[in-house]
Amino acid sequence: MAGQRVESGLRFAVLGPVRAWRDGRELDLGTPLQRSILGMLLLREGHAVTPNEMIDAVWGEDAPPRALGALRTYVSRLRTVLEPDRPARSRPELLTSIGRGYALRLPEDSLDLTRFERGIQQAEAARKAGKPAEGARGLRAALSLFEGEPLAGTVGPYSEHQRDRLVERRISVIETLMDVDLELGNHAKIVSELIALTADHPLRERLRAQLMLALYRCGRQGDALNVFTETREALIDELGIEPGPELSALHQRILAADPTLAAAEVPEEEEPPAEEEQQQPALELPRPAQLPAAVSDFTGRKEVAVRLRSLLSAQSSAEGVPIAAISGIGGVGKTTLAVHVAHLVDEVFPDGQLYADLRGYTDQALAPESALGGFLRALGVPPDVIPEAPAERSALYRSILAERRILVLLDNARDAAQVSPLLPGTPGCAAIVTSRGKLADLPSAKLVDLDVMEPDEALSLFSSVAGAERVAAEHGAAMDVVAACGFLPLAVRIVASRLAARPSWTVASLVPRLADEQRRLDELRVGNLAVEATFALGYGQLTATQARAFRLLSLPNGPDISVGAASAVLSASAFEAEEVLESLVDASLLEAPAPGRYRFHDLLKLFARRELERGERPQARTMALRRLLGFYLASAQSAHTLAYEGSMIPANLVVVGSGLTFTSVDAAVAWLIAEGDSLFAAIDQAAATARTSEHLLPAADLLVAMEPLLEAGTHTREFDHSTRAVLATAQSNGDQAGELRARYVLGRVLFADNRLKDAEQHFRVVHELSRARQEKIVTGEVLNALAVVVGRQRRHTEALSLFDAAMRWYRENGVPAGEALVLSYSARDHLGLGRPEDAIAAAEKGLAIFTEIGSGAGTARARYHLGIVLSRVGRLTEAVHHHAECLAFFRASRQRVWEQRVCSRLAETFIAAERYPDAVRHAEQALVVAREIGHPYGEALSLTVLGKALRGLGSTTRSLDCLRQAFDIFSRLGAPEAGDLKVLLDSLSTPEPAGDGPVVES
Repeated sequence: MAGQRVESGLRFAVLGPVRAWRDGRELDLGTPLQRSILGMLLLREGHAVTPNEMIDAVWGEDAPPRALGALRTYVSRLRTVLEPDRPARSRPELLTSIGRGYALRLPEDSLDLTRFERGIQQAEAARKAGKPAEGARGLRAALSLFEGEPLAGTVGPYSEHQRDRLVERRISVIETLMDVDLELGNHAKIVSELIALTADHPLRERLRAQLMLALYRCGRQGDALNVFTETREALIDELGIEPGPELSALHQRILAADPTLAAAEVPEEEEPPAEEEQQQPALELPRPAQLPAAVSDFTGRKEVAVRLRSLLSAQSSAEGVPIAAISGIGGVGKTTLAVHVAHLVDEVFPDGQLYADLRGYTDQALAPESALGGFLRALGVPPDVIPEAPAERSALYRSILAERRILVLLDNARDAAQVSPLLPGTPGCAAIVTSRGKLADLPSAKLVDLDVMEPDEALSLFSSVAGAERVAAEHGAAMDVVAACGFLPLAVRIVASRLAARPSWTVASLVPRLADEQRRLDELRVGNLAVEATFALGYGQLTATQARAFRLLSLPNGPDISVGAASAVLSASAFEAEEVLESLVDASLLEAPAPGRYRFHDLLKLFARRELERGERPQARTMALRRLLGFYLASAQSAHTLAYEGSMIPANLVVVGSGLTFTSVDAAVAWLIAEGDSLFAAIDQAAATARTSEHLLPAADLLVAMEPLLEAGTHTREFDHSTRAVLATAQSNGDQAGELRARYVLGRVLFADNRLKDAEQHFRVVHELSRARQEKIVTGEVLNALAVVVGRQRRHTEALSLFDAAMRWYRENGVPAGEALVLSYSARDHLGLGRPEDAIAAAEKGLAIFTEIGSGAGTARARYHLGIVLSRVGRLTEAVHHHAECLAFFRASRQRVWEQRVCSRLAETFIAAERYPDAVRHAEQALVVAREIGHPYGEALSLTVLGKALRGLGSTTRSLDCLRQAFDIFSRLGAPEAGDLKVLLDSLSTPEPAGDGPVVES
């Protein structure tokens, strides 16, 4: 380490959380990754560290692609924090660049690790000089520099390795200290300390030997021998070895009551205790009882309360000090739960309870030394005896708590650094900590992330405050009220209190008050309780970057948001977006329901939107939404390109911004399904606010790009609703581009629902708009769709004419995949006109083109149509082969509409082959899929083939039931297949082969 004094006011710590101070004021060192980089520089003691070494140290094998850029950003931020006025200074740099690497030139004595090692050296020198008491005091002073787990709050392989090294160094020094104390005859004083140490480190034989010797010298020979027995069992169980020769020899000497084990007398020349210790009066230790009163109407939380009670009641020394760290959003009931549980375990802690509101989420956060002063006074320490130094206060506090049973409740903590000095150090005591942030860096703490109440719990709380009879009389309205409160206990209590204070109100009268999102937060206040004020405390602790993200992320209407979408909203890289998202999760202002996805609690989202209106200009909000739509559109364009290879649609989308790319149809459709709710929410939001074509077009294009999602069958209703919303907005704004796109998608939705005439009407309007505007985005697709709809209505000649028009368009525009699609679909109309040879030729040519251009999705569709044709002409084995091949593709890519169709076709073919069990199996699979995705036409088609297959098996009653159900559905849909089934049902009185009868088309 450099010996020069560069920044006299700087201090650093690694023997606990990585921290830094300037002139007594703690510095904000940023994220765990940033702290990890600083920790590495501190431990390298002024030696240069290359970027590659840092990346390996912090990220290891999981380094992101842009790790070097992120590293440079972190180093730059550290420079700003450590040397904010560097440009104006002439002194040497603290954090300096050396070649391609970095080095931290530390001020003398500024690092706690340096002071620790120097203290150890001085203590060893005192021992060698025949002053063991001075050496012991030096060792204890050095060990007091540890404030928890070394390098707490840092991550990465380097930190893990160094943390292990420092922990080992600490315990080694402790072992040396125990030897010195035994040498000084302090065996009685260190027994309890050794008990705790051996509980934490059960396999360290040196500590076990020291405990055995201390117990023996206290006249507890039996206890000493028991320690050996426990040690031997632990070593055998954990390592499969016997105790070492030194421990075994000590065991034998204790058995023999070896007189040489007696403590030696302390030399007369040994230094007496320090003057301060001589003058310290004996303390009378009262029993503190500082817990706030528990609420009389505590409701719910049974499972978590039982878990906490069990944790805090565990008094086994092997478990260490039980610490429960309860986190959650403001108003979720952390304090109420903690106080309730603390009262439940009162009898476990006969020496009392200590309580402190640390005010961590206010501008007047309680300093740990101030809280320690209050605790020491409550424990009977005279004010004039309480040390000034925080470390000495903490040491005295832990000494007083040793061998006592006291519960410590630390409420509203800011972070682990504020809490650590206040925690008991020996078993028998326990602590509960509440905090909005997740105290993941609090060593040994059991983390409890408190969620909102279950609906029935919230209703019980509402009833207990507002009146059980009153609420029972309006049960439905009461459930609406607690749901509007997001099941947040504070909100439920406020609304119930307002109702209780107003006898003339009904529960139902609260529902419209809370339904209005603009005024809901205003309704959630009574007396000095207010949900908005509670949220504001947490919001006020955010950095500027976090606060901006918190505001902007509330803008989208979707139920949650992915990292990619959030990066678009925030105009940040995915790495930066994930960092700020995770920091908001840690602050309990966002939830992470699944890896890579984030969401607000409903009321927090309303609060965030209120702050958004206050803190962001309308133009900034508009641009954020446009970036989000741009990301969604670019990603959906990539998905569409894979799912419909050769389609002209992706090339004609107006994409602004970048999105995700996909390597397979499976991944593309999976993304569309996962993001479906968020995509439709963004479209609806744009449709509701669009004032011009420029604002609506991204939403309309997104609808078209999401077309592959229709084949998944998961969002049919959402497609219908959002498409009609975009269409209405487009028509009211006179936006023909938006109308064209919305009508095309609506036609696809109607076709999927077998509303053929309505679908045909919209497709014809789209075709006319495309011609009039000379827009190519869906020209070929709408001609093909028109042909399919017309063909399904048995107008086969007209359908083939439309297919010819689509073929000409695709050829003129050089789209071979479009030609292949036309050929595949037209095959069934050739069959309808009694031209099987033409049908086979068209279907085989379509398959050949798709195979040649390497289109997996196109090949699957072509196989589907070829399989139908081959089945109808009696080439059943080939038909089964093609359908089995495309079924595997559709299942893998989660295209469930196609899955249902193929299963139905396989059942049809097996019926023709008189393989009725196979036919039943595939028909039942088709029926399950149709019902799962809510596809009535598919359900009717599946019931038809199932009925025919069952008839072949001789299950007449069940067969008839299936066919009648299919007839009812087809009739309700107005499908021509209803007439076919009527003929079949009328003919059932005359026996005929199960495979005969009209063929149902799809």
